[in-house]
Amino acid sequence: MLGTDFRAGSPVWIDLGSPDTDAAAAFYGAVFGWQHLSLGPEAGGYGFFQQDGRTVAALGPLTEEGAASAWTTYFRSDDTEATAAAVTAGGGSVRVEPMSMGEGRLAQFTDPQGARFAVLESRMGLERASEDNTLVWVELHVPDPEAAIRFYQGLFGWRSQEMRAPGMTYRVLSIREGDQQEGSFGGVAPLQGEQETARWVPYFAVADADAVVTAVRGNGGTVLMPAADVPDVGRIAWLTDPGQAVFAVLKPNPRQN
Repeated sequence: MLGTDFRAGSPVWIDLGSPDTDAAAAFYGAVFGWQHLSLGPEAGGYGFFQQDGRTVAALGPLTEEGAASAWTTYFRSDDTEATAAAVTAGGGSVRVEPMSMGEGRLAQFTDPQGARFAVLESRMGLERASEDNTLVWVELHVPDPEAAIRFYQGLFGWRSQEMRAPGMTYRVLSIREGDQQEGSFGGVAPLQGEQETARWVPYFAVADADAVVTAVRGNGGTVLMPAADVPDVGRIAWLTDPGQAVFAVLKPNPRQN
């Protein structure tokens, strides 16, 4: 599972682009108990979601014309420009060219199958992960999982391992260094249904997935998949916030902790 000892290729940051940041802050505050810390007008409306004073995610207004509300996962890069060149060479596209941000650099991309992601070259990162109401897993949904793995291996050197899941072959992703199981952070799955589009889906750990589903419904969100048990993994639900940004929650199987 995810930690905060970030290495090359690790998920290091996550932010939500929303058409209504006030409404989004209220929703996630009600669902996860997050506090919203605005960085003020000089930051263009960007701010942090925090839990007990520690940053667990971020929130900002939509900045691209025609963009839909969505969560974006950022992966640690040692060289933003080199990653951008590898994205283009691998058939992806650069949505936001490498740019400076404080003491670091970032860039945003779209992979060859249409999933959006970003990289961050910086010492900063999430301050909590794999605890209740924090990021615990990221999952790529694409038409061709094997092609996706080849693309991302070209960027980050990720390793993958197949495992059987209900109705599909699931591929667990790990960073390129260290023990493969300890370095796992996410997975790749085929699209679920004709209406789903390619995307990275963040999973947040929760103590009670069913209670979160109830809170989402009660605060203007929708339930894409009600809470269900997945053997050897935990209890999972897929959801959207009022802006239709997709996310998931996971009550991990105790054996995973």
